[in-house]
This record gives sequence, C-alpha cells and structure tokens, in this order.
Amino acid sequence: MKFNGKEIMMKSIENLFKNNRKWSEDITKKNPDFFSTLSKQQAPKYLWIGCADSRVPANEVVGLLPGELFVHRNVANVVVHSDLNCLSVMQYAIEVLKVEHVIVCGHYGCGGVIAALHDNRYGLIDNWLRHVKDVRERHGHHISLLKDQKQKEDCLCELNAIEQAINVCQTTIVQDAWLRGQNLNVHACIYGLQDGVLKDLGMSVSGLEEMNSNYLNALALEGIGVKDFTRLPRIVH
Repeated sequence: MKFNGKEIMMKSIENLFKNNRKWSEDITKKNPDFFSTLSKQQAPKYLWIGCADSRVPANEVVGLLPGELFVHRNVANVVVHSDLNCLSVMQYAIEVLKVEHVIVCGHYGCGGVIAALHDNRYGLIDNWLRHVKDVRERHGHHISLLKDQKQKEDCLCELNAIEQAINVCQTTIVQDAWLRGQNLNVHACIYGLQDGVLKDLGMSVSGLEEMNSNYLNALALEGIGVKDFTRLPRIVH
C-alpha cells in the first residue's frame, strides 16, 4: 500500500489527535459548557512571558485553564524593545484584554541562558541571546564571585527574569497604561524544573514611581548592590 506525503505526515502525529480527542472529551464530561463558553470570549487577568522550553507549560505550571492565561513565549523569555511580536502581544493583552498582571517567568537550567553565560555558539540564535549576554555583562562582577558553576547558571537565570521584567516596565505600552491609571502589575519569577515550584524573585512593579526601588530591592535579594554593577542599569521615567 502506498501513502502520499499528507497521509504519512498525519500518521506521524496521529497520537496527538488521539490525545486531543481524549482531552476534549474529559473536559466536556467535567463541564459540558466549557468550550461553548470559552469560544465566546477570553478574559484572562494574566499575561505570561516565558521561555519556549517544552518543559515549562505555562497554564499547567500555575494551574489555570485555557482562557485564563494569555501567553507569549520565546527562547530565554527575552523582552526586546524592537521585537514587534512580543510588543504586539503585550499591547493586545494590556489595552484590549485589560490584563492586570504581566509575569516574566524564567526557569533554572535554561539552555539559552546557559549558552549566553558560556559563550556557546549555535548559529543564528546567538544574535537573540546577545540580549542575555547583556544581562551577564551588566552583572558580571557579581556572577564572577560565585565559585560553583551551577550557582552562576542559576543566578543568571534569575537575573535575566528580573532584567526582562524591567524591560517590560520600560515599554511605552506599560508606561502609558500606568499614566492613564490602569491597574497593571509587572512581576518576575522563576520555575524549578527539578521540583515544579515557582519562586518569587521579589520584583513586582505597579507604577513608574516603584521601578527604581523595587528593581534595586530585587537585586539586593540576589546579593547585588549598586556598587556591584559592571554597567549601571538604565531606568527611565
């Protein structure tokens, strides 16, 4: 028997379709109106900006159902002011969906962060990871004082989440929301692959006036003082 290309492709992912049907049936048994209600609107309170790593499923990590969490993911949970993909997600979430929280979530053992720390070369993605290297260089003095290699990796994973959260705060989208009095909070946290637990990194900002102090407080929890900066952070108002 011969199969065309489409039939071969479908057979190779048939298990995914089977899993989907079972998932849909299970949800419907628990809540017969779930999908009909979900299809009419979405009203999430949270925007999750996380890593594309397949081991960090956003909804499952925080125990939320579809429709309760708006999600953007990329390698190493980076927020770049020229990334129109991320900025478009943020604008829609904040201005249209009116989310109340933006969560930047990193994770320990992040391959992108580790590559940036050790200057590993993988090709095109090295240009993207340049943003994580900027974090490494900003806090190079503190990281260099850590003796254990895993400590350095974990530290950069945490610092990257904090710095990307500050990048969120520095966007015109978030600052305009604050200026018009919108209830919006930006947080940084990190996920443990080994235990499945989220850790609060002590970085939560709900307005322009909190950016400097809350950022420095989060760094203080990492053992970093202003004198430890290789480069001073750029905090704008």
